[in-house]
Amino acid sequence: MSNTPVVTRFAPSPTGYLHIGGARTALFNWLYARGRGGKFLLRIEDTDRERSTAAATAKIYDAMAWLGLDYDGEAISQYERAPRHVEVAEAMLAAGTAYKCFSTQDEIEAFREAARAEGKSTLFQSPWRDADASTHPDAPFVVRVKAPRDGATVIEDRVQGDVTFRNDQLDDMVCLRSDGSPTYMLAVVVDDHDMGVTHVIRGDDHLNNAARQKMIYDAMGWDVPVFAHIPLIHGPDGKKLSKRHGAAGVEEYREMGYPASAMRNYLVRLGWSHGDDEVFTDAQAKEWFDLDGIGKGAARLDFKKLDHVSGQHIAMAGADELILQVQDYLDATSQEKLTDAQVEGLRAALDFVRTGAKTLPQLIEKSRFILTSRPIERDEKAQAALDDVSRGILTELTPQLQTVSWNREELETILNALAEAHGIKFGKLAAPLRAALAGRAASPSVFDMMLVLGRDETIARLNEASQ
Repeated sequence: MSNTPVVTRFAPSPTGYLHIGGARTALFNWLYARGRGGKFLLRIEDTDRERSTAAATAKIYDAMAWLGLDYDGEAISQYERAPRHVEVAEAMLAAGTAYKCFSTQDEIEAFREAARAEGKSTLFQSPWRDADASTHPDAPFVVRVKAPRDGATVIEDRVQGDVTFRNDQLDDMVCLRSDGSPTYMLAVVVDDHDMGVTHVIRGDDHLNNAARQKMIYDAMGWDVPVFAHIPLIHGPDGKKLSKRHGAAGVEEYREMGYPASAMRNYLVRLGWSHGDDEVFTDAQAKEWFDLDGIGKGAARLDFKKLDHVSGQHIAMAGADELILQVQDYLDATSQEKLTDAQVEGLRAALDFVRTGAKTLPQLIEKSRFILTSRPIERDEKAQAALDDVSRGILTELTPQLQTVSWNREELETILNALAEAHGIKFGKLAAPLRAALAGRAASPSVFDMMLVLGRDETIARLNEASQ
C-alpha cells in the first residue's frame, strides 16, 4: 500500500452540531491527505433516519467550509448506498463467511441468562452458525459475520501501536438486520473500501470497532486500511469534553470570534506536536503533520492557549484576510456587515488595533472609533470624563488643530504643551480626548486615532464633545 496515493475521509453523523473533537478528526485527515498530494473525502453517515436531519447536515457543511477543510468530489450519503451494503452481505453469505441467524431476541436473552448462571461468557453463540440451509425456517433472520473462534486479531495502529483482541471475545456481529437494512459496522467498511480509503484516522472510541470491522475486510479479501485511532479531547478538568465545559460545537467558536486559521492551528496542536512549535501556518502544518507526532494521551482543551494562538494569528494575518474574517464574524453573529467606508477606515487602523487583540470582537471593539459615526455614543466612564473643565480644554485645543501639520510629532507637541499649560499630566488630558474621539474610556492611542480620523473628523468630534 506504500505506493498507493493517500486517501482519507471524515465521516460525521448528522445528528447535531459538528463537535470540536470531530472538527479535529477532520483536520487531521485533511492535513494528512493534503500534505501528501492525496485525496480527502467527506461521507455523511446518515443511516440513523430518526436522528439524522437536513439541518444538521447543513451545519456540518457550514462548519467545514468555515474551517477551510475542502474535500474532493461530492459528499457521499451512507444511507443512499444501502443497496451496495446489502450486496456485500449477500456476497459473504454466498461465500460462507456470513450466515442467516433466526434466533429471536427472547432466545438470545435466555442464552445470556443461562451463561450468567453458569459463570460463562455471555457472548452469544448462535445455533445457526453452521446449520444446513435445508433446516432454515420461513421466519425473519439477521445476517451475522462469522467471527474467528480461536487465536487473536491484531490491529496495527499507527497511534496506539499493535492492539491485540482475543477472538473468543469477538461475537458474530450482525451486518444485516431482520428488516434487511445494513448495520453501521457493515456500511463503514463497505464505504471505506469502495471509496479507496487508505488511512482511517478517527477517535480512539472506535478502536474496539476496528477488530470487528477487520472481520469484514478479511471475509471479503479486501486490503485493510492503515488505522490511526486518536485520543479524545478532554475538558480542562480532564473529563470527556461536553457542553458543561463551555463551547463544544465548531459554530460556537466562530461566534466567539476566533479566526478559522487560529482554530486550525490550535486544533492540530491538541494531541499532535512538532517539536516546541506552537504557532504556525497552514503550509507548515501540511508539511509537518504526520501520524507519528500524535500522542497516546488525551488532549485537554485550554482556552488560554487558544486565546494566545488566536492573538498571534490576528497579528500575522494579511489585511485583506483579516477584514474578511471580521466580515465573516459579523455575518455569523447576525450583525451588520461593514460598509466600504468602514472597511477602508479599519484597514487604515489595522496596524495598531490588532495589537493585543485575542479575538475578532476585541479587534472590533478597539476599532470602534473608526467604525462609528457622529453623534458619538459614549459609555458611562467616557461621559464622566467630559466634565466642564475638560470641555473647556477641548474648546481651547480645537483652533490649534486647524493649522498644525497633521503628523504624530506635531500633534504630540501641541497636546503636551496644552497639558503643561493647565498644570496637568498628559494622561489627564487623554481621558476626555478618548471620550470625544472614541466614546470609550479605553481606546487606542489618541495620536493613532487622530491620524486615522484625519483633521476634519477629529475637530468635528471635539466640537461635538465640548458642546
